[in-house]
Amino acid sequence: MSGTGSEVDVLVQRVVRDLSTALNRNRNIDEIGLIPCPEARYNRSPIVMVENKLGVESWCVKFLLPYVHNKLLLYRQRRLWLDRQALVDITCTLLLLNPDLTTAWNVRKELVESGALSPERDLYLGKLALSKSPKSPETWIHRRWVLLHLLQKAPPADQNQTDAERSRHLSEQLAQTLHEEMKVCADAACRYPSNYNAWSHRIWVLQRLAKGNVKVFLDELASMRPWVSTHVSDHSGFHYRQFLLQELTGSLGPPAGCCANGERSEGEEAQRDLPTVLQLFCREMELCSDLIQSFPGHETLWSHRSVPHQAWSLQLSSSSAFLSSCCLSPPRRHVFFLWHRWKEQHRDDSGDEGSDPAGGAQTPISCGDSQTSAGVPMEVDRGCSSDPQDIKRLRRGVPVPRPPSSQTERVFVSSLLDGCGPEQRSFALAYRKWLDTVVGVPS
Repeated sequence: MSGTGSEVDVLVQRVVRDLSTALNRNRNIDEIGLIPCPEARYNRSPIVMVENKLGVESWCVKFLLPYVHNKLLLYRQRRLWLDRQALVDITCTLLLLNPDLTTAWNVRKELVESGALSPERDLYLGKLALSKSPKSPETWIHRRWVLLHLLQKAPPADQNQTDAERSRHLSEQLAQTLHEEMKVCADAACRYPSNYNAWSHRIWVLQRLAKGNVKVFLDELASMRPWVSTHVSDHSGFHYRQFLLQELTGSLGPPAGCCANGERSEGEEAQRDLPTVLQLFCREMELCSDLIQSFPGHETLWSHRSVPHQAWSLQLSSSSAFLSSCCLSPPRRHVFFLWHRWKEQHRDDSGDEGSDPAGGAQTPISCGDSQTSAGVPMEVDRGCSSDPQDIKRLRRGVPVPRPPSSQTERVFVSSLLDGCGPEQRSFALAYRKWLDTVVGVPS
């Protein structure tokens, strides 16, 4: 296409107007992209809409991008005056084509602060920009700024509302925002492998909107299981899973205020969640084992395997005060005690002393090789505290899997070395060396 400067200006202005009109008419657009088209073949707008997908014919970009960029620079240099709506349209067009322009995002910050642009519409633009450029760091940075702005500028509560209604309304808003951000991050992670910026934003959102909310973190951990099972080489995705495990360990594990002299601290009630933490780590080790065997030769899986193993050891070490307060010296005996109490309780409920509470299985839940049969009664420490509150708290526990030891891990590695490929063998040997040097050789 060739033409004079005035003709190009008219064309570009029409494209900007058509793009803004399309975005305003259809609020359900969820993706934007370029349509390969070297030159204009028809006398029509280069903005194409198909259902909820918006496309821009590539031939117009070489005219459109320099025009809107120059307009924005002239405005920032105070050499050109633009009204607020014109700024919204120009920055929208510019950022959809190139979302890494910090100047354009800064202009939109000013528009949000002045009230000329709603934060929700700005988040929507960022979502569309990420559908085209899912790793754009400037877009993620600006998105965090808008979210902080929303949290700080919460709408004033209605005077007629009760405190409970205000709290519920605020919780609903946070839950909706959290859900939308999780979806945006998931879409970006699927579009770009190992998208560090998307996963970092997801961590940031949870830390700001769901700090201490165990249910949200448990739901995230469960929803991530099928994702990592189909993205076994995505380091960032597994790092996010490690973050979830770390947060859950801090929320469910033994609080620092637990005393060994039997005195109850404020957070002692949270001690009953220690079995839940161990269950989480056991399931994580099982997931690693399944993925390593199903998808051999992926370094990400071996790197991730060392995290729950090491964290589990740290968790058991931090729970020593809790075990001492229950007069259960070794952690292993604590596990046996919980398992025995749980089995006895379910056996009483079923009325069948010979049946296993888990439906007939005769083997206790374990991540490693079990040395104790379910058919043999377990010894319970007779010196355990007779405090009814302690007994009641412990009986609320669930069967805890035995922590993986260096020996069980070495057995797992040895089982893989026979008949594995060179890459799998290399990672397995490196993991065994890590066990010997970092965790320690079993005695």
